[in-house]
Amino acid sequence: MARIYPLFSSSKGNSTFIGTEKGGILIDCGVSFKRLSAALNINNIPLSAVQAVFITHEHSDHVSGLKMLTKKTGIPVYGQKRTLQRLCDNDKISPESPVIDMSNVTIPCAGSEVRCFNTPHDTIQSCGYKIHTEDDKFCAVCTDLGHITEEVDKALTGCRLVLLEANYDDFMLRTGPYPLHLKERILSPNGHLSNDDCGAQARKLIENGTTHLILGHLSQDNNQPYIADKTVAACLSDMERGKDYLMGVAPVETQGGAVIF
Repeated sequence: MARIYPLFSSSKGNSTFIGTEKGGILIDCGVSFKRLSAALNINNIPLSAVQAVFITHEHSDHVSGLKMLTKKTGIPVYGQKRTLQRLCDNDKISPESPVIDMSNVTIPCAGSEVRCFNTPHDTIQSCGYKIHTEDDKFCAVCTDLGHITEEVDKALTGCRLVLLEANYDDFMLRTGPYPLHLKERILSPNGHLSNDDCGAQARKLIENGTTHLILGHLSQDNNQPYIADKTVAACLSDMERGKDYLMGVAPVETQGGAVIF
């Protein structure tokens, strides 16, 4: 049965496990190897169950633990060509691990099939991942994007579960302490997705068959879980929560628990 474990989710560290204690994949490794190992252990997932890591982009909150993870395990690292090249150039991947460009290719791994899709973000290259699980269900992990493109919309539509970015509350960001250049970066079409934009996309997804939503990559400075939840739920006010859809907020750091979909 398909499970997703949001192990870490915030602007300071991201990593998601999809699978079971027998085998699965990791999306990103943005925390230390020690913290990742502890998070897996809390969820009764042995390190040996992680059969590959798929990288969305090279920002530190997605790859800071990658070098040690690959050094300790030698597992393959998948991603887009320019992202992988940048990581190799910056010594972020141990030579023990094979590095595989998966642009425009579907990768079979741990009983699932994984495909990437482009996301608009201020980095050399950025993507989300769509996973077709062993029990014939689709899920997607989609964070770090300034807006919803046609490619993103197409990739997410029809997924049973979507972990979607709800990075910031517009009022908190605009009135907060961040310098103007950083606010403009976050608000740009290549920045991050707001609670309101997340809500609008969530509505489209539910209307097309999505039943499980996980709000992810919340800024700890410009958002709060209850605000993100309230804002997205308001966009779904004519739908019945618990009947038409299920929704939760990914924790900054797991205390244990998965979403079964």
